[in-house]
Amino acid sequence: MADILPIKGFRYNPKLPFSIDALTSPLFDVVSLKQRQALYRNAYNSIHLSVPPGPEPAESARRTVEHWKRAQILQQDPLPGIYVYYQYFRLPGSEKEYVRKGFMANIKAYAWEEQVVLRHENTIPAAVNDRIELLEATKLQTSATHGLYADPDFALDPYMDESITSPIYESEDYQGVRDVLSVIHDAAVIQKFVDHLQNQQVLLADGHHRYEGSLAYRQKMLASTPNATGAEAFNYHLMYLTNADSDDLRILPTHRLLESLPIPTEVFLERLSSYFTVKPIEDAYSLQDLIVGKQWAFGLYIEGQAYKIILKPEVHAQLNWDIPAEVKNLDLSVLHFFVFEQILGVSREEQRYYPGLSYVRSFAECLSKVESSKAQVAFITNEVKMQEVRSVCASGAVMPQKSTFFYPKVICGFLFSSIEEDEFR
Repeated sequence: MADILPIKGFRYNPKLPFSIDALTSPLFDVVSLKQRQALYRNAYNSIHLSVPPGPEPAESARRTVEHWKRAQILQQDPLPGIYVYYQYFRLPGSEKEYVRKGFMANIKAYAWEEQVVLRHENTIPAAVNDRIELLEATKLQTSATHGLYADPDFALDPYMDESITSPIYESEDYQGVRDVLSVIHDAAVIQKFVDHLQNQQVLLADGHHRYEGSLAYRQKMLASTPNATGAEAFNYHLMYLTNADSDDLRILPTHRLLESLPIPTEVFLERLSSYFTVKPIEDAYSLQDLIVGKQWAFGLYIEGQAYKIILKPEVHAQLNWDIPAEVKNLDLSVLHFFVFEQILGVSREEQRYYPGLSYVRSFAECLSKVESSKAQVAFITNEVKMQEVRSVCASGAVMPQKSTFFYPKVICGFLFSSIEEDEFR
C-alpha cells in the first residue's frame, strides 16, 4: 500500500559557525510572531525556508534555497538513507520521560480517495495555498509531516534503537524537547522499513496543510506530464513516521478562542442553557481539571466568569450533520455544531474561515487572552484519544479543523528533501 523511499537528504554544512540549535525552528503553524522575529536575525536559520519573510515569501524562499545550495550552506548527503528521529520529552506534572521513536522517509503523495494516507481533520484553505506556493517555488520539502503506521510487535524498533546510538544531531528545541537524529544507510535494513510499510495504511497525524500542498503540486505536474511513470520526484513527500501502537504517542487538547461573539453575551448564555447544563465556577484555573475525562464537557471563560458546560444527552440526536457516528460522538463535533452553528449561527463551512476564531494549545494563554480583553470567550476542551483518531480515519470522514495536537511537534532544520529530479534520485 504505502510506497516509501530512502532520502538523499540535504543538511546544514557542519563547518557553519553555528550549532544545530541555532539553525532549527518551530513548524510554520506553531511559530509565534515573537519567535519569528528572533529567528530571522540568523540569516541561516531554517525559518527563512519554512516561513520566509517579506511581501513575496515564496520568491524569497526560492532565492534563499538557490543561494544556500550554491554556497554549500546546505549540502546533500552522498548516500540515500532512512533518517531515525527520536524525541525525548516530559509532560507537565509528570516525572516520566517519554521517547517518541520514528524515522523520516519519502512517501508517495497519495490522493485521499486512494485510502492509503488517511486524514482525520479539516484544513484551512489559506494555509494550504501558502504551502503549495512554497513547494512550487523551492522544490524543497522543508519540514516533515507526521504519519502513523501500525507495528504492534515493535519490529522496527531494534534497527532504530541501534542507529540512534550514533547520532548526527542532538538538540534541545523550543519545546524543551531533546531531539536526536541518526541515519541508516544499510540497504538490507532500509528494505525492512520499505517492506513493513508496503502493507500499511498511514494515518496523517500532523501536517495536513503541507501534505495537501504536495498533493496539489503532484496533480499539477501529472497534468503537464502525460508520460509520467509515478516514480518522478514530484510524486513524493517528506514524512516522519511513528508507531501508532506506542504508549509514548501523546495528543494534547487544542482549545478555541473567539475574539468577539456575534450576539450579546446574555443571549449567548441563554441559548447555551437550551443545549447544555451550565454551572458557574469560581476558579477559572480549575476548568481543565473539572472537565477531564468527561464526555461532551467543556470549560467556558467569558468576560471574567468561568463555567463548566456539559451537553444534555437527550439533545445529542439533534446533531444532524451528514457525518458518521464516530465523528458525531466527538467532543469537538458537539462544540462546533451546538455552539458555533446552532447558537452563534456560523455554518460548518464558514467555521473554517471565520474571522477571530483561533486555536490555542495553552490553557493559561486562553485565560490570559480573555482577562486582557484580547478575546471575549475561551472554550476549553479535552484531548482527543488515539482510538478516536483511528476510528475517524477508518470511517473516511474528518474531524473539525485543529482537532488534535500531537506532542511534541517535529522541528524544522534537521533535514530537507529535494524534489528536483536530479537531486531526488
